[in-house]
Amino acid sequence: MTDEEILERLSQDQNIRRILEIIRTLQLQDSWLAAGCVRNFIWNILSGKSGFDPNTDVDVIFFDPTISYEQTLQLEMELRETFPDYRWELKNQVYMHIHSPNTQPYSCSKDAMTQYPERCTAIGLRLIANDKLELFAPYGLEDIRAFQVRPTPHFLADEERKKLYAQRLSKKNWQDKWPQLSFVFPSEEKKSSI
Repeated sequence: MTDEEILERLSQDQNIRRILEIIRTLQLQDSWLAAGCVRNFIWNILSGKSGFDPNTDVDVIFFDPTISYEQTLQLEMELRETFPDYRWELKNQVYMHIHSPNTQPYSCSKDAMTQYPERCTAIGLRLIANDKLELFAPYGLEDIRAFQVRPTPHFLADEERKKLYAQRLSKKNWQDKWPQLSFVFPSEEKKSSI
């Protein structure tokens, strides 16, 4: 399946469309539907399953230094109450670097996505002019298409982040839903990919 075909499937999905429209109404700066929600949709369609899974977290990210951590939690709670059909996770990327050891503050949402733990998770989607979709995938879609999970260069560059990546994968149980997944751990990565 080509990038264009994947984008078309995302565009045609009623849940993805509705979520993107809800995100747009929030009018948050630099906002995206990101990470697992988009990645899981693609893994599902490539596996012959229904694209959107209502049990998947709806990962919404934005970047706005004027919105506090507490205000972000309040916005997330309001989203959950107003649109209870979805499992909302709202994260202001201004504060999220603290969850990644030895990481400088992010400069924008795209910067944050490039520094996510897995290359296949570094993905975002948003509505732009004329209701077209913009897809951001700094490492491309090859890892997702190949059902491969491997660390981003950012996570390969630091021993503490490598440990966090391994711990994260041990807790995810992704292979229960997608048994064809293969996992690459930092010790298996070649130096040239850093």
